Amino acid sequence: MSGLLSAYPTVRLLGLALAAAQTGNVAAALAARDPRAQFDYVVTPNADHFVRLQHGGPALRTLYDAAGALLLDSRVMRMAGRLLGLAMPPVVTGSDLTFDLFERHISGSDALTIVGTTPEAVAALRARYGLSGIAHHCPPFGFERDPALVEQCAEFVERHPARFVFLACGAPRQEILAHRIVERGRATGIGLCIGAAIDQIGGHERRAPALIRNGGLEWCWRIVREPRRLGSRYLTDTRIFALLLAEAFRPR
Repeated sequence: MSGLLSAYPTVRLLGLALAAAQTGNVAAALAARDPRAQFDYVVTPNADHFVRLQHGGPALRTLYDAAGALLLDSRVMRMAGRLLGLAMPPVVTGSDLTFDLFERHISGSDALTIVGTTPEAVAALRARYGLSGIAHHCPPFGFERDPALVEQCAEFVERHPARFVFLACGAPRQEILAHRIVERGRATGIGLCIGAAIDQIGGHERRAPALIRNGGLEWCWRIVREPRRLGSRYLTDTRIFALLLAEAFRPR
């Protein structure tokens, strides 16, 4: 890890070094970085990410190991890990981090680059915060399997320099793109792999109320609203408990 949050300690969990910092501190540290500095990226792995990493091979893990910062995006994992006696970092979700950046650190005239999500979600975000400097590119679904389309996305980011580059494509597409931008070595700014955060913050997709989120039950809220799309995924994600149990009893 190159160290976007090098001032903070890390907690190693299931093979990843996660930054131990609160959301507000993370946002402030990222906002203080020189916008002309070489491109680096932030990933917020949740239970689904950790489960995928156990079966994705070295190529997938490289995307995470190369990130400038990793942040835990799962309150369920934090609660389960603490019950098992594991050291757990604070939870910093992609949506909370993105919201904090827009509320405290991004002004209406700032240049912003967004790859992914929809024009409607970007329009809602623009209207909410009075943003005038958004450059948006929406690649087709499955673009990560076409090297030419990945290059197009990377070139778009390079042509539209911004302090913050929001990669809202979902995992592992956004991480594949972020890693490729780093490999090319021509872009500046910070890439934030934040999934559906733009949809939620702009109001295009409703997020669970704070009480439900803070209780670690956002997954229940989402599965009730989208059972067909998320049911099988969350059933698969229950394997995270077996992984945490094995981690708790792993010889030190």
